[in-house]
Amino acid sequence: MAGKLTYQQAGVDTRRAAALVGDIKGHVARTQKNRRLLGAFGLFAAGYDLSAYREPVIVTGCDGVGTKLELLLERDLLETAGKDLVAMSVNDILTTGGDPLMFLDYIGISALDEARITRLIGGMADYLEACDCILAGGETAEMPGIVPEDVIELSGFCIGCSEKSELIDPTTIAVGDVLIGYASDSIHANGWSLVRRVMKEFPGEITEDELSVLLKPTRLYHDVVAGLKASGVTPRAMSHITGGGLPENLERLFRGCGADLEIPKWELPGIDKLLSHVDADDRFNTFNMGFGWVAIVSPDDADAAVSAGPGGTVLGTMVETEGVRVKVRGE
Repeated sequence: MAGKLTYQQAGVDTRRAAALVGDIKGHVARTQKNRRLLGAFGLFAAGYDLSAYREPVIVTGCDGVGTKLELLLERDLLETAGKDLVAMSVNDILTTGGDPLMFLDYIGISALDEARITRLIGGMADYLEACDCILAGGETAEMPGIVPEDVIELSGFCIGCSEKSELIDPTTIAVGDVLIGYASDSIHANGWSLVRRVMKEFPGEITEDELSVLLKPTRLYHDVVAGLKASGVTPRAMSHITGGGLPENLERLFRGCGADLEIPKWELPGIDKLLSHVDADDRFNTFNMGFGWVAIVSPDDADAAVSAGPGGTVLGTMVETEGVRVKVRGE
């Protein structure tokens, strides 16, 4: 009717959004080379057949990219944002012994931008394809007046499954067990509120070249988990080192014991400049300090675990004293 408003005039174009679903089919197909969904129920939900499991246990994960996203958007690093989104949830699934099966994303944006959204999903698909996890669906929400024009909201959700008998059991951790760390590729997607504060108070000190290294995407650790399994190593526990650093992410696994860690100096361009402005103790509780993944194994399995994935190294041992104490070798 003449003079009446439309949804499109309010800033939401449902026809373009529907067309986008077709545009990203190639990325979705990349994540379904080995696994397939069991129908799509009218495209409102997706199913996965668990009949191949004897005693299936569902495991779930949910996360975002945090304040790192602001710097990624400013530098048009959309593919990196997509990879970070996947890794933050998939890695959490892997700590349980579960296999990541399906991933869903939420994208909130002021107005539909097919090119930017396709690049985000392309980054997600790169990582999902690598770890054989299906991009099962998602939600793109146009929210004019709510989401600023230069902002994109991102959330990710992963669903995994494990045989009940193969779930990781942290209650098996014992004094004398060895903690094996696996190198991170960067700061990953935690601690960026502190990084941004340092950058604001000391502008230009960290160069753009150095920042590009610090902004590298969160490493996927599916290769480490596969390597441990191939070596016949069953970890007592595994930890994804995110916000809270090594102490917080490890302490949650321990009951009545602790760990003493000695880590090598973090060799990353620009990291010394950043850490020079950070409290010496707080750095351990904020950043991964060069290790994004830790596996706790029996002493007999330590050598095999070190070789199970790139960047593996012994960080320390389990001790009777509760808590986690971390020091940098040579300091």
